[in-house]
Amino acid sequence: MKNPQYKRVVLKLSGEALSGENGYGIDHNILRTIALEVKEVNDRNVEVAIVVGGGNIWRGVAGSTKGMDRATADYMGMLATVINSLALQDALEKEGVDTRVQTAIEMREVAEPYIRRRAIRHLEKGRVVIFAGGTGNPFFSTDTTAALRAAEIEADVILMAKNVDAVYDSDPRINPAAQKFTELKYMDLLKNGLGVMDSTAASLCMDNQIPIIVFGIRDTGNVLKAVMGEKIGTVVGRESNE
Repeated sequence: MKNPQYKRVVLKLSGEALSGENGYGIDHNILRTIALEVKEVNDRNVEVAIVVGGGNIWRGVAGSTKGMDRATADYMGMLATVINSLALQDALEKEGVDTRVQTAIEMREVAEPYIRRRAIRHLEKGRVVIFAGGTGNPFFSTDTTAALRAAEIEADVILMAKNVDAVYDSDPRINPAAQKFTELKYMDLLKNGLGVMDSTAASLCMDNQIPIIVFGIRDTGNVLKAVMGEKIGTVVGRESNE
């Protein structure tokens, strides 16, 4: 059997990915599907950390545009990520995957506080670690959280699971003629505003040479395919590009 290409990965899930067709809330069938995919990867001795967004429950930016204080709105968004993380932990543990949630906002009755060395130790023991609560600071997205945590735990790659199957020059759901990219450089994300992740997250990945694989979450088996090195979606920052 082919060996995994990566030893330690950060899987970035959008909150919308958990909501399914509803666009809001948590779809338990999708939760179970994601849990089974993560289990497949974990069973191959790949260390998996997960960062999940909160957009299916609350978006800080949306709240601030309606007059809410931006910091308050962002803190509410961070709490939404904790709800999603606990739901994902429950789904993973139902599939027999030992899981820990670490949150950047301290709430000891609910989850562990984020401690870098403890997170790495959990991963080394084969546990899945879910990083909740964003960075713990307003004005930063969960994309930035994924990039920051990937750098801190020295992950080999960030796997960005999206509702579209790759990076395009425009939204393929609106523009049928949108151009699909299979490989990109970090600077392409920064210069062209392709919407994969915000500029802070892209800069962090570029500075720390963390490759990014963008793929569709709705196609079953894509997480494992990405870990095994199969060509799917869009690869950002691979050495051959530099």
